[in-house]
Amino acid sequence: MKKFLVIGNPVQHSLSPKLHNYWLKKNNINAVYNKKEINEKDIKSIISEIRSEKISGINVTIPFKKTVIPFVDELSPEANESQSVNTIYLQSGKLIGHNTDISGFELGMKYSKYDVKNKIVFILGAGGVVPSIIIALKRMKTAKIILSNRTKHKAEDLKSIFNELELINWGETPNFDMIINATSIGLKNEDGIKLDYSQIEPNKFFYDVIYNPKETIFLKRAKLFGNRAENGKMMFIYQAHQSFTIWHKLMPDINQEVMNLLD
Repeated sequence: MKKFLVIGNPVQHSLSPKLHNYWLKKNNINAVYNKKEINEKDIKSIISEIRSEKISGINVTIPFKKTVIPFVDELSPEANESQSVNTIYLQSGKLIGHNTDISGFELGMKYSKYDVKNKIVFILGAGGVVPSIIIALKRMKTAKIILSNRTKHKAEDLKSIFNELELINWGETPNFDMIINATSIGLKNEDGIKLDYSQIEPNKFFYDVIYNPKETIFLKRAKLFGNRAENGKMMFIYQAHQSFTIWHKLMPDINQEVMNLLD
């Protein structure tokens, strides 16, 4: 039986096993997908198990999407551009690090029927998934990307890669069409996102990368003030769909049963 894993810290919230195991069963594939919370010191040994074929593939979540890069042999163009890896597999004896978050976000936005072309997008956070979101937004011809992060040097590191980024201080609120919460803030009632929702014009698009829980405080407050709110469920499904297709050489269904599975 083939074994697949998602690694991260924390990882208990991940619904990846639920989704992948559903698709494995539906397609009669003799494999199992589990989650494993690890520390940075564990990365080398876990990834070496792909090389020895004890594990057939790994998904990587926070905070290791960049940390795993030195342990693979090659990066796909997407992983190289974003310097972010969320999918690892063995191909012709080489460990490949790939990024399915870029296409995951892009396909998720198409599903939501929100056109970011010529829009101003404000991103909160500078963590693992943000480079992928920036690349996707650029592909979709966003007019401007503004970014704010609690730790300013991390935002500046991103600007050194994407020089068109406009940086603002944490707590400032610019004019925007869409705002993306790419931080873990928003899970608690006192969420620490310093946004004055009453001063933001209604009918903006509030998007949270978090999909579990399905409605964060960030999204709840957005709706109270007359805005559209959406979580990262479709991005999550599409990035998983891409990983599954790479590993198993078949495209699983994305249908209402899959959607209900994650509600």
